[in-house]
Amino acid sequence: MTTHDWKKSSWHSFPAQQQPNWPTGPVFDDTLKSLSQLPPLVFAGECQTLKASLAEAVEGNAFVLQCGDCAEDFSRCTGPDIRELLKVILQMSVVLAFAGEKKVIKIGRIAGQYAKPRSSDTEIVNGLELPSYRGDMVNSPEPNLESRTPDPRRMLEGYYRSAATLNLVRSFTLGGYAALERVQAWHRASLDALPAGQKYEELVRQIWKTINFMSAIGLDPQHVPQLNQVTLYTSHEALLLDYEQALTRMDSISGGWYDTSGHMLWIGDRTRQLEGAHVEFLRGIQNPLGMKIGPKYDIDDIKRIIERLSPDNEPGRLTLITRFGVHKIEEYLPPLLRELSREGYKVVWSCDPMHGNTYQNQYGQKSRNFEVILQEIRSFYQIHKAEGTVPGGVHLELTGDNVTECTGGSRQLMDQHLHLNYQTNCDPRLNAEQGVELAFELADLLHPHL
Repeated sequence: MTTHDWKKSSWHSFPAQQQPNWPTGPVFDDTLKSLSQLPPLVFAGECQTLKASLAEAVEGNAFVLQCGDCAEDFSRCTGPDIRELLKVILQMSVVLAFAGEKKVIKIGRIAGQYAKPRSSDTEIVNGLELPSYRGDMVNSPEPNLESRTPDPRRMLEGYYRSAATLNLVRSFTLGGYAALERVQAWHRASLDALPAGQKYEELVRQIWKTINFMSAIGLDPQHVPQLNQVTLYTSHEALLLDYEQALTRMDSISGGWYDTSGHMLWIGDRTRQLEGAHVEFLRGIQNPLGMKIGPKYDIDDIKRIIERLSPDNEPGRLTLITRFGVHKIEEYLPPLLRELSREGYKVVWSCDPMHGNTYQNQYGQKSRNFEVILQEIRSFYQIHKAEGTVPGGVHLELTGDNVTECTGGSRQLMDQHLHLNYQTNCDPRLNAEQGVELAFELADLLHPHL
């Protein structure tokens, strides 16, 4: 099967999992027509640049930091919320770049992560059976039938909010906010509140020493674009296939099809059926792709999907994001690494330490523990070292807000503290402080003698 027999609508001939029960009629049709006529959110050249960078991560010459909200919320599409998320991503990337002494590829779960898969189409709330909340691009979390009924017009709202988010991100990353010299500004604004402050202080001191050295030999950091600007790529799970199809366009230069809703799209552990609609759709677009792999994988099935999505075995095309959980990674990751390495697949290996480690506490809240998250990442690195393969990055759910959703960390948050600022409508996220703290721990893995 090749892309010559592919059309952006060919997925309609395959069974599609996790699709909302959209109401039929003119509203749905008009929404898709409007989406198909709107400008692209990203461009083919940007996707090609990301793919080339990811090819470096295949060889271990770059590190992938992919992180952001579990599911973006329309109400948090504000300047301060976007700025704070961007700030924590940039803080983490500075720590990792300095520690790992390699390029950090920054990919946000941002500007499009408005839909979420669910285990059931319906759920019981206060004795009433309602459609499940599938993210703001589909319905609203309020527990009543009107709010929970899927509304296709929300896809248009998602597009506009993604465009607004992306516009602000580009302004920040190209307009000096992300300049390396602003590390000191972030330091003053937030370091005093971080338990890891002294450790961060030393990194800041060493970075400033480097900047001062450059200035001493005549290189002004203000006029070096690499020190004054950064690139943050966007990504989301390609879940709502009608939306993704409407934003898929042919590039006039390369002649390839690109899904212009985001730079990188990934396929979930629940939607990666070999003969399913999601695999069929994704195989035809030229964006870099990700695929989540949980413990229930069939290794032969995984190989067939890889060959379907990346028939040319192009480095940077495919990132495999493992999500096993701390108690299962040692059982399921090694055989996967051995077999795919034996086959010679050129993929980026990324660790999602979030989804396999979710638990429900005694208060009925979903949570994750910082130390457990960290332990899965450590196991990921240890297993790769033992197998002689390359750990390429991490995939995290976090926010720039000071939420209390994950336990542990330097502040030793406990289950009874989570009510203080538990905001998520989906899965629990690391807060900004925990994210930066995790970056320090990752720095020890990347460069244990720093």
